Amino acid sequence: MQWETVVGLEIHAQLSTQSKIFSGAATAYGAAPNTQACNIDLGLPGVLPVLNKATVEKAVKFGLSIDAELAPRSVFARKNYFYPDLPKGYQISQFELPIVGPGHIDIVYDGDSKRVGITRAHLEEDAGKSLHEEFPNLTGIDLNRAGTPLLEIVSEPDMRSAKEAVAYAKAIHSLVRYLEICDGNMQEGSFRCDANVSIRPKGETKLGTRTEVKNVNSFRYLERAINYEVERQIDVIESGQKVTQETRLFDAAKNETRSMRSKEEATDYRYFPDPDLLPVDIDRAFIESVRAELPELPHEKQQRFVNEYSLSEYDANVLTSNPEMANYFEEVVTAAEQPKLAANWVMGELMAALNKENLEIADCPISAAHLGGLLQRISDNTISGKIAKEIFTMLWHHPQKTADDIIEAQGLKQVSDSGAIEAMIDDVMNANPKQLEQYRGGQDKLFGFFVGQVMKLSKGKANPQQVNELLKKKL
Repeated sequence: MQWETVVGLEIHAQLSTQSKIFSGAATAYGAAPNTQACNIDLGLPGVLPVLNKATVEKAVKFGLSIDAELAPRSVFARKNYFYPDLPKGYQISQFELPIVGPGHIDIVYDGDSKRVGITRAHLEEDAGKSLHEEFPNLTGIDLNRAGTPLLEIVSEPDMRSAKEAVAYAKAIHSLVRYLEICDGNMQEGSFRCDANVSIRPKGETKLGTRTEVKNVNSFRYLERAINYEVERQIDVIESGQKVTQETRLFDAAKNETRSMRSKEEATDYRYFPDPDLLPVDIDRAFIESVRAELPELPHEKQQRFVNEYSLSEYDANVLTSNPEMANYFEEVVTAAEQPKLAANWVMGELMAALNKENLEIADCPISAAHLGGLLQRISDNTISGKIAKEIFTMLWHHPQKTADDIIEAQGLKQVSDSGAIEAMIDDVMNANPKQLEQYRGGQDKLFGFFVGQVMKLSKGKANPQQVNELLKKKL
């Protein structure tokens, strides 16, 4: 039997506020355990939560960016469950009346565009964190995260493969970073995914029983977790058993998911409106004030790169994948005035070097202005592309220097004097009479040999175009 994969994602984006959603406690990452949880976060008797206005602004900003319905009135509810790192015994979240209603986002997958529906995006507080590694046979509780503001973004079950789900997650990740509502740091838990996975026979419209894979914190793990879960569910059904609705964890070391607990339904959480919090009323003036602050969104920037810089859609998509990369590229273009050359170098040499050193573009040792200066010297034929790569490596290790500094100090200017190049060609021809005879006897492939020998003799400084033209005449 042929099976169809059905995936929906719940993404928890930690909102980049300085204080928590219902208290004035700090949200900074890396503080000593239990130093950033106040009486309100702990739910001690007599304390009252007060909504952080900045979280509402950020949620509205996200809603506008996905063309969503924005609720004029939203309500906070208590989601009741007991867990060691949830000191109140309930989580303040939104249920029936979320702040952001139905919307959508377009993703690019395998060269095709697809629209994925977003069911809702609601505000809620984070729970604390259970620590197991440092306490043999015990569990430590760090409540610093308790009360940290989250925007939970719930998609429709519109994705049909793990790769599609990853493309969607990356699109949301890029969007929240462009909006500057979340730093997107997956290692620190600022951006986490829960994957709801089910399968059904090809052609079936009814959804199968789903499992939820919790808190996957990298795109690579998300893809692996979904693929494993799909294969596991197929094996379960084809062996005559039924898939159990449950919450599962992904074990990256073993590349498998494992059962964590049975999956609760909404009724199990006994939602009811939080009596300590008033409904949130949002008027049109507030929405328009937030709309006025919207930045250029990823898909808008991508289209501008295609139109303004004559880039391919693929190149534009890569270069706008995050705001830091897009800004760096545009600074290089400003310095070099060669958009396509800049795109090739940023996507080629620069990205390769960053990946090798496991660095983000924000930590790149070569400034955009210095890379642009290097590309200028390629454009005006001061240096060849080969020499430029050598200079790039020098710039990487000596970021305070410019390309011009290195060219001058190392004597790397390209040789463009025809007489000098002709003299080198004569030397190469005289030194290789056998190859010269073979070439003139019809072995045209030896042309590359002569080019290589001339470039070697010039130590890579000869203008390659001139070498080719003059060689053709001489040979």
